[in-house]
Amino acid sequence: MNVTCHVKYIINPDMIEEFEHYAQLWIPLVEKFGGQHHGYFLPSEGANDIALALFSFPSLADYETYRNESANDADCLVAFDYAKKHKFILRYERNFMRPILN
Repeated sequence: MNVTCHVKYIINPDMIEEFEHYAQLWIPLVEKFGGQHHGYFLPSEGANDIALALFSFPSLADYETYRNESANDADCLVAFDYAKKHKFILRYERNFMRPILN
């Protein structure tokens, strides 16, 4: 995997269970499109409104394909609609990094 997407979410701390459900929806969806999901990380100690996600694709082009195809995928639309309906994500930022694994 050559590019890892790091997503930092600012979430409603009263809706962590809803965010966790959302996270569980997305892990297999990223993998469905050829990515490798490294997991979501929910608040434990410290700030109670920050969650993280890490997932990788072989290239930025593969990530862009995933983004384009997920916009029309029925399972992805269910996840998008769940987040829109429940409004537990207040803000997010996405960064791309190159992992060093060995």
